[in-house]
Amino acid sequence: MDEGDHTPRTDGGIDPDDDDESDHSSDSEDSSPSHSSTSDPDSFGVEGSGTDEFEDGASAAEDTDIEDFDPDAPTETVPDSPTEVDSDDPIETDPDTDPDVDDGSDLDTPDVDSIESDADTASLSTDARPETAGLDNGGRDRSSPDVDFDGVVLDDDEDNQGLFDDLLSGEPIFENKEVLRPSYTPHELPHRNDQINRMATILVSALRGETPSNILIYGKTGTGKTASAKFVSQELESTSQKYDVPCEVEYINCEVTDTQYRVLAQLANTFIEENQAVIADRLERLEELRADAANADETAGQDAAAALADTEFDSVDELDERIETLEDDADEMEEVPMTGWPTDRVYSTFFEAVDYHERVVVIMLDEIDKLVEKSGDDTLYNLSRMNSELDRSRISIMGISNDLKFTDFLDPRVKSSLGEEEIVFPPYDANQLRDILQHRADTAFKPDALTDDVIPLCAAFAAQEHGDARRALDLLRTAGELAERSQAEIVAEKHVRQAQDKIELDRVVEVVRTLPTQSKIVLFAVILLEKNGVHNINTGEVFNIYKRLCEEIDADVLTQRRVTDLISELDMLGIVNAVVVSKGRYGRTKEMGLSVPVEETEAVLLSDSRLGDIENAQPFVQARFDN
Repeated sequence: MDEGDHTPRTDGGIDPDDDDESDHSSDSEDSSPSHSSTSDPDSFGVEGSGTDEFEDGASAAEDTDIEDFDPDAPTETVPDSPTEVDSDDPIETDPDTDPDVDDGSDLDTPDVDSIESDADTASLSTDARPETAGLDNGGRDRSSPDVDFDGVVLDDDEDNQGLFDDLLSGEPIFENKEVLRPSYTPHELPHRNDQINRMATILVSALRGETPSNILIYGKTGTGKTASAKFVSQELESTSQKYDVPCEVEYINCEVTDTQYRVLAQLANTFIEENQAVIADRLERLEELRADAANADETAGQDAAAALADTEFDSVDELDERIETLEDDADEMEEVPMTGWPTDRVYSTFFEAVDYHERVVVIMLDEIDKLVEKSGDDTLYNLSRMNSELDRSRISIMGISNDLKFTDFLDPRVKSSLGEEEIVFPPYDANQLRDILQHRADTAFKPDALTDDVIPLCAAFAAQEHGDARRALDLLRTAGELAERSQAEIVAEKHVRQAQDKIELDRVVEVVRTLPTQSKIVLFAVILLEKNGVHNINTGEVFNIYKRLCEEIDADVLTQRRVTDLISELDMLGIVNAVVVSKGRYGRTKEMGLSVPVEETEAVLLSDSRLGDIENAQPFVQARFDN
């Protein structure tokens, strides 16, 4: 066995039964091929394997080839060493002849004169047995079995905190933040009992298998229209299951699904999926019945016909025929792609899917005015006329809108059938908003997480504008988030006011503030024309005012084509509403109007120092109209 090769024990120490000497002296190290200067990663950290651990610089000094020793050199012994060194073994190298040995002062090779204590000589012993390896040598002993590497790693983790560690260190304020989201449907809706009861009295006929009247629900944003309708729908479906009546409610947000094709395709695919589930359930029951009939002779001692006596089938053949029919129905049901089919094919697929078996369907169209605005009233006309063609099913429409006048543009036939029942949701007052917030806060926040003035302040801020419960809930949720981010223990009045300022930062105003200078000049030209009574502003009028404004502030004048592109960008941002209008033989032009408040937008533009005294350009606009 080569010098320095040790069989490690299971406890990490050196086998004391090893007959070969282990030279742990800093003066000499075995440099045989079996002892590499690079420690094995599998053995790194094994307690007691001191020969496999080198420090930077020490490995080069200690890993000395035996062939470079001078055999005639005098042997140097270490005084007071526990083990005598054999005089035949060379232990000192010549730094002038060994290229691996650096004569720098940072080497770990000690000089005899520098050895001052028994502890030092013990660390230089050629026989570093486990019982002597733990001696203190004034620093950390590399061969000590008590070296704890894990402690170093743990300290390093504590010093280097992750990105979210500090954020997670504080106590959370929320118990269930989702309760404050607009998408949450509560189990109780304060101050909407009248509207809910009226919807229930209309839809109760669905539980009797009759067709409910169509309902139109009106009201401003945040008045509880959608939440109340969803609450009644959940109650309707749960009651239908209780009494085993086939009744379903399908919800569609027409702000997202805003074309006739998409509405019909979504409805068709929903009913196809439900039909496939019904077919799979029926097939499972029929297959069990078929197996019982086939085994009736063996299990009950009767023929198959007798086993089917209490069922709707007279024979096994009739049962097999029904199973085959259901399997064919499932194979024929093809889902509608979101594009590519003719509209009449999508309509017929939806018609067949909804009429596959008996049921009453309530189709809830939220933001129904968006559907009419985008696709006209064809969808509403087709849906409202379906009941005259359906054999098994019945359909009722529940429309929800923020626009009280959207029915003015409907076909009179659609208007008469769609608006059979109308329900108006008035705005909330401050006391009602306070009750709503308190009802939600009891579930959303931890106990005693709010000061007494938080909920009244949130209700007051929302009531003084529109009576919008959604706005009040957003304000309360944002205040809680701001308090949690600042690692506050409770939500206070200052957090509500900070949340109010944060929400008040209107997105359109922010977009106007960050527009490039040329776009601001074009927008200011539109504002000047509108303030002077010009309607349906065309591109030429905007360009004329734009040129004069550029001359006023000494800005570069773009071409009319480029100004038209800037108007299109403003239209895309929703700041102006521009449409292309044909002028016959005079060509086409864009007519536009502002989609944002004039005074607020003008104030934002004039706050830009780059526009200078652009406000002084207004007189020549008036002069232009006088001409």
